Amino acid sequence: MKILFQDKILLEEGVLVIFFNDKLSLLLPEDDQKKIIEKIFKKAIKSIDFKSNKTSIIDLIAPSNINYDRLVFLHLGDVESKTEYDWIKIGGKIINFSLKNNIYKINIIFEYAKKFTSTTKIPALIVYGAQMRDYNFLKYKTALNTKNIETLCFQTTYSNTSVRMHDELKHVLAGVNLARDLVNEPSNVLYPEEFSKRIESLKRFNLKIKTLNRKKIEKEKMGGILAVSQGSRFEPNVCVIEYNGGSNSKPIVFLGKGVTFDSGGVSIKPSGNMGEMKGDMAGSAAVVGLMRSIAGRKAKVNAIGIVGLVENMTDGNAMRPGDIITSMSGKTVEVLNTDAEGRLVLADIITYARKHYEPALMVDLATLTGAIIVALGQQNAGLFSNDDDLSEKLIKSGMNTAETLWRMPLSDEYDKMINSKVADMKNIGGRDSGSITAAQFIKRYVGDVPWAHIDIAGTSIESLKSDINTSWGSGYGVRLLDDFIKHNFEN
Repeated sequence: MKILFQDKILLEEGVLVIFFNDKLSLLLPEDDQKKIIEKIFKKAIKSIDFKSNKTSIIDLIAPSNINYDRLVFLHLGDVESKTEYDWIKIGGKIINFSLKNNIYKINIIFEYAKKFTSTTKIPALIVYGAQMRDYNFLKYKTALNTKNIETLCFQTTYSNTSVRMHDELKHVLAGVNLARDLVNEPSNVLYPEEFSKRIESLKRFNLKIKTLNRKKIEKEKMGGILAVSQGSRFEPNVCVIEYNGGSNSKPIVFLGKGVTFDSGGVSIKPSGNMGEMKGDMAGSAAVVGLMRSIAGRKAKVNAIGIVGLVENMTDGNAMRPGDIITSMSGKTVEVLNTDAEGRLVLADIITYARKHYEPALMVDLATLTGAIIVALGQQNAGLFSNDDDLSEKLIKSGMNTAETLWRMPLSDEYDKMINSKVADMKNIGGRDSGSITAAQFIKRYVGDVPWAHIDIAGTSIESLKSDINTSWGSGYGVRLLDDFIKHNFEN
């Protein structure tokens, strides 16, 4: 999609979108079509309920004496009560409307900033939402019938400001779309080594990237990662992504589960919907997308992303139920279910982070349990944490971005459920409280570092459709954590 911010409309085709509310007059370019459009507008607004604060669209086929194919009058209600995410959603609604009507060139007139100084960011937010909605993953379609929006031309007095603000938001968008691309890729294409290569390509954004191959993983004694990868023909990798843009002496660390395909191992999953397990690396995709985002917009923070990349398959070498493994920390784990493998990966990369980087805090993301979907559905990700302040900040960023979180409990009573008679712990705690006992397992490795675990099994793959997302892989977590960084480390 080509984006133009202009002081005047340059295109005279496609759809013309005109924003208005009950307090503001219609603003149009001075030309011979203005009176015709104003006359149509006066008739159209009679159908609007001005007491409602909901966005309303009046869609009209343009008369023959108008250059545009369609005129769209978009009523917004109370402008000042709208959040940034409300404006982002409006951008998505415009794209959705245009695609449904096979219109691929969009012109938008927006002049609210003349009366409301707080709205100078709105054009950039609308375009950001439009681009978010315009994403699709059609890489493997050989007969392509789908068209994308060609041009979005935005008329605003604050065109220079809009360009500057969009220049920052476009890096967040790039991070989200990178995460979406990674999650949507099939597992025969995106296996651990290929994933690592794609991460290494981000060095151009001034990121320092280190990849640990099997030999280095063995040297670090990452027994959890090695055990999970035993049944796969693909070698495990661990990627460390460093970004130094701030003054915080201890970095904040983000960790992602990167199981590029999860068959369940010997405890094999049912065949129905097993193909969805190509997305079992969505946590790592979110971390990689986040690092791309903050590096691109030159965030004032020191941050590290660490992802453990493995494939969980079953063959004669695969990890078995009943095996006892030794994780990097030295803690031993009785494996009762080989499909509870993501926590073994996270345990090792958390230990690695603590050993090498002394984190100020740690946040991990993982498609960890089906149990979190049973508890929360697909509307919220599950949040587990040992720190109330960290939890509150993450929840607030979730509300800012509509990537919402619901805090779940942790306690000694739940922790007892993963005690083992023959090892330090077992990797499952039984049928009940599955997402909680998974988090308790991870918690045993974090020590006294402020930590949050976000279970994104319900929000990151086969995601609910929204005004800004129709993709199978949503890119969940990038906007959430970018907002968390911006409001807590860059002020």
